Amino acid sequence: MGTLVAVTVWGQFSSGTATHLLVLDVAVGVVSCALLPVLLRWPVGGAVALTVLAALSPAATPPATMASLHVSQRRRFAVAARVAVAGIAAHVLRGVWRPIGGLPFGWWCLLVVVSYAALVAWGSLTQARRVVIDSLRERAERAEADQAGRIVEARTLERTRIAREMHDVLAHRLSLLATYAGAIEFRPDASPEQLSRAAGVIRTNAHQALDELRDVIMVLRRDEGDERDERDGQPSGRPQPGLRDIPRLVDESRAAGMIVELHDGLSDPDAVSTPVARTVYRVIQEGLTNARKHAAGEAVAVVLDGARGARLTIDITNRTPVTVPPGATSPGAGTGLIGLAERLQLAGGQLDHERTASGEFRLHAWLPWPP
Repeated sequence: MGTLVAVTVWGQFSSGTATHLLVLDVAVGVVSCALLPVLLRWPVGGAVALTVLAALSPAATPPATMASLHVSQRRRFAVAARVAVAGIAAHVLRGVWRPIGGLPFGWWCLLVVVSYAALVAWGSLTQARRVVIDSLRERAERAEADQAGRIVEARTLERTRIAREMHDVLAHRLSLLATYAGAIEFRPDASPEQLSRAAGVIRTNAHQALDELRDVIMVLRRDEGDERDERDGQPSGRPQPGLRDIPRLVDESRAAGMIVELHDGLSDPDAVSTPVARTVYRVIQEGLTNARKHAAGEAVAVVLDGARGARLTIDITNRTPVTVPPGATSPGAGTGLIGLAERLQLAGGQLDHERTASGEFRLHAWLPWPP
């Protein structure tokens, strides 16, 4: 900017301007350059001061026009327009008392108006572009924050699902351990063969519980980029229980001394999807675990029914014992049925449980079975 001012002053000197006007041009040029830093803090005030100087000397024209552009880029259009009008008036006034040789006054006025209009338009366009860029940057940052929130929420949901899986699996195993340990504790007169058999079952189920717990912990420690099975959200390759595993589950409960009757009335078990089959397995597992904890020695009836295009239903009933012998029940947190109800709700089904008038505890669940 100082170079432009110097060139303007030199042009006035070369044109043979009077000495007193040349001194005025030099003074105005120096003051104009000194006022440029003022624009950074007070854009409008600095622009007005430079506009006044532009009415006195051409040396202030470069700083005054730059000030008008600066105001247009940082202030509202109305403010920029007023500053531009003041600049036009100052240059028209200077054209009256210091006319430019070879350029008619009318053309000078037109040139000034067009120049300031172009400066205001350029500055307003730059300001609008900056606003759009800032808006896009804000949207991008908000989208990144939302994405990070979704990732955290997904991790939380995954860990919640794994915690429910851990509860379903370990509660079943540990309830078997408690049943056999209670039998050993309260039947010290049992034969060595029975004690050995009970100890073997305890050892086997303890190893299975540790293996299943290890699987869950490995899932929690897996990297985020590990591939997962799309159907059930589990790590690929990890076997998931389904309808074919229900007889084995019932046999384990029978081996622990439970009386379990299984009635499978499903029209086409192989047509049940993997997530639904796993949910059915977990419902029956939780029902048998609760019966073993709270109704030891009572018969349990498990009924599966349903057809494609309708519903798949699970009914588990057992009588509620009037008196419970010491050590026959295991303490529970009471969250198993709550987590199971949420699992069924996410799958589009429902879970209900009640104590009937006949003294039975009934667990009823249903899931949609698409055609």
